[in-house]
Amino acid sequence: MTTEGLDHEVSSGNVFADLGLPDSDELPAKAALARQISSIASQRRLTQSQAAGILGTTQPKVSDLCAGKLAGFSMERLMRFLNALDRDVRIVVTPKPRGRSKATVIVADAPAAKPRARAVNR
Repeated sequence: MTTEGLDHEVSSGNVFADLGLPDSDELPAKAALARQISSIASQRRLTQSQAAGILGTTQPKVSDLCAGKLAGFSMERLMRFLNALDRDVRIVVTPKPRGRSKATVIVADAPAAKPRARAVNR
């Protein structure tokens, strides 16, 4: 298969900006927070109605969140949802690397918990 004559565009690294969406600088972080919320609800085997009860919202809003429809959700609201799911949210501010033209907002996954030593009763 050849690629001659095919037009392509190199990604900026932010698919939301590449698509020309408004607030594209914030959307990757919002998407990552929403992914965390959805993953936690899934791991706990919560229905959308059960998750809505925990989050203090409605089932249709949980459905929107799980479907990636983030227009009605602020970063602060998503962080409150994570707190309601017993997750700490840590915000760390660092200088932007010199080689990058713009500062960004990044959501990093927590490092895996270290296994705890167990006492052995003898």
